[in-house]
Amino acid sequence: MRAKKYLNEPYKWGRRGLREILPDNFSAITGIFHSLRHRNFALYYAGQCVSLIGSWIQQIAMGWLIFDLSGSVLTLSISVFLAQIPTLFLTSFTGLLSDKFSRKKILLTTQSLFMIQAFILAFLGFTGLANIPLLLVLSFSFGLIVCFEAPTRQSFYAQLVPKEDLSNAIALNSTIINGSRFIGPAIGGVLIAQIGASWCFFINGLSFVATIFALVLIKPRRLEIPPLKESIFKSLFGGWAYMAKSLPMRSTISLLAVASFSAVPFPMLMPAFAKGVLGGDSELLGNLVSCVGLGALAAALFLAARKSAKGLGKVITASCALMGLSLAILSQVKDPEIACFLCVPFGFGMIAVAASSNTVLQTLADDSIRGRIMGIFTMCFFGIPPIGSLVQGWLANRVGLDTVSLVSGIVCMLAAAIFEFLRPSIRKNARRARTPQGVLPEIASALQDADKMKNH
Repeated sequence: MRAKKYLNEPYKWGRRGLREILPDNFSAITGIFHSLRHRNFALYYAGQCVSLIGSWIQQIAMGWLIFDLSGSVLTLSISVFLAQIPTLFLTSFTGLLSDKFSRKKILLTTQSLFMIQAFILAFLGFTGLANIPLLLVLSFSFGLIVCFEAPTRQSFYAQLVPKEDLSNAIALNSTIINGSRFIGPAIGGVLIAQIGASWCFFINGLSFVATIFALVLIKPRRLEIPPLKESIFKSLFGGWAYMAKSLPMRSTISLLAVASFSAVPFPMLMPAFAKGVLGGDSELLGNLVSCVGLGALAAALFLAARKSAKGLGKVITASCALMGLSLAILSQVKDPEIACFLCVPFGFGMIAVAASSNTVLQTLADDSIRGRIMGIFTMCFFGIPPIGSLVQGWLANRVGLDTVSLVSGIVCMLAAAIFEFLRPSIRKNARRARTPQGVLPEIASALQDADKMKNH
């Protein structure tokens, strides 16, 4: 009887179920520019608008150059692995530095290092000294810088706007992150074809001047941060133990882990897909990534227009299934236009799954342990994809990227089906723990994180 109940209840969506998924708070979108009235945030936002577009231009150029020099999906996946794997091990520890030192100074240092790295890439390209070993070293150094930059940037917003405008500021920054994902790749694809990858690196280096200049002008508000009362290791273990006791939280993080291993690595391997499977050039690569960005931007607006966490379980199920189905079909497509079209629902599903999962976790977590739960989320969403890309790159060299992507899409759909089977029990347990609150702050935080590793 229990199994029969689980089999029947998940599919009682109907009109009521659809209302739980559809947006119901469009005023959140129309008022999204409210936080720009604060000088500090307006300066930082302006700098980010320039820098993030430049960062996407570099990402497209970097992936294209590595695959062009090596002709190997495995080498491309190794570069992605090296750029992101430090996040899996170091972010939880480097985040403590933002509580002990000036966040403005840390950001000035990391942005300067990003700029120097971009100019080094440009120099190697202009002089013809670029080779795979050097590019892999620079990829790893990028990952190390991100480990210090990401948690500091996340906590810096509280010093730029008052508490009542914090969620709006994060939401606005989420929009530019996903908007730059739409604009930057298209520009990068054209620039690679017209002037070469080296100039893309140089342009990105210049773009960091905007953020550095903005940071110099910013006068952040000082925060009183309480001292830590327990060891780092004990604190991290407490987060895992807390999550393990909650069926909704461990189910959500498990689905996210599967999606992060199977489907999320695909954009990282897209240079190989654009050139090796579709037989296209750098412009096609830019268009494909931009279409993923268009879907991501649509997901940002879709989720920002929700005013409660109710129905997010269905959003997670539907978005994960959509991402897997899009990837499975995309893997078998040979027409570039159809491939671009399919990248839009893929991007929507990828960001919707990540942001909705983030929201569920934050809604259920107590304030005293929220940071540790978000640390687990960050490690899962940013640390697992590079492992997935490495495994998929190794398999692609033996059975082909199209076959690997097809299987990955199917795995993602199976994960969605299992989550849907368990959803009635998950929802029942979640009701006991969830407190009524708006969904926008948590969604905005998730959206700002969802592309972090792809923004430089």
